Amino acid sequence: MSEARLSHVDERGEARMVDVGGKAVTRRMARAGARVTVAARTMRLLREQALPKGDVLAVARIAGIMAAKRTSELIPLCHPLPLTQVEIEFRVLVEESAIEIECTSRTEGRTGVEMEALTGVSVAALTIYDMAKAVDRGMVIGDIRLLEKTGGKEDYVRIEAESGEIEAQSQTEHTTEADARVLSVNVSPGKGERKKPVERATLREEHGIEADGHAGSWHRQVSLLAQESIDKMVAKGLDVGPGDFAENLTTLGIDLLSLPVGSRIEAGPALLEITQLGKVCHDRCAIYYQAGDCVMPREGIFARVIRGGDVSAGDAIVVVSRGAAE
Repeated sequence: MSEARLSHVDERGEARMVDVGGKAVTRRMARAGARVTVAARTMRLLREQALPKGDVLAVARIAGIMAAKRTSELIPLCHPLPLTQVEIEFRVLVEESAIEIECTSRTEGRTGVEMEALTGVSVAALTIYDMAKAVDRGMVIGDIRLLEKTGGKEDYVRIEAESGEIEAQSQTEHTTEADARVLSVNVSPGKGERKKPVERATLREEHGIEADGHAGSWHRQVSLLAQESIDKMVAKGLDVGPGDFAENLTTLGIDLLSLPVGSRIEAGPALLEITQLGKVCHDRCAIYYQAGDCVMPREGIFARVIRGGDVSAGDAIVVVSRGAAE
């Protein structure tokens, strides 16, 4: 058996374009894959088609197809091929905050279309990065690989288990931007009264929570209070919990008072802008007499709704910006 050698290098070690004129024309197909790992917030914006540049996957699909068609202009020693088909498919993996990309290319020719598939999937991944980099420069592009080829001298099918270590590494290197979570969503029809936890509430832009007494065209549309603040009252012997201080959103894991007025946070799909830290209570309300104290004036914060959406307990809270919005 003769020793294997690189086909694009001649006997003198110089680069060359392989002569495929003597090969038979056959139907050839190649599939390639790639993976883009993004932040949890970026995944939400992508699913809502709310990223600044628009529909990310639609643009990435066209970019991948165009790139596959021009592979010979990008890879110096590739032959220009009359492609009969190029397909780009996406699989959005929400729990893993990742997008799997697959490119399939086909031709009837004398040489294979692996490079076309690999080029298509690579440019599709790069386009996703370009479309989303305004909100997430920490995206990771990886696992670019040939999955399958048919036609020509031999076929090839990749055993995906071989790339498991690479995939696991890509996932562990990526971290989400969630700073906290919504512990409870609370609603009441009137002001100055305890609110009752609900499974889900709808936040309307520049209004607040639907069917809540504090909603309206003013600057305190939504109120937030940390569970850590409620715990202080529990430590004093008070029997209180989420909603008892009339807060709409009970949070966990974030120092609300460290957010200056003008800061913007995401609660699930909704975007809020902080308008006030604490408040002055001139009279003792029903909450004070029921609970024995009211921590809301000291440690609660208030916000207006910039972007609406349905918010549920367990949704992530992400600090988008600190201080006055530009």
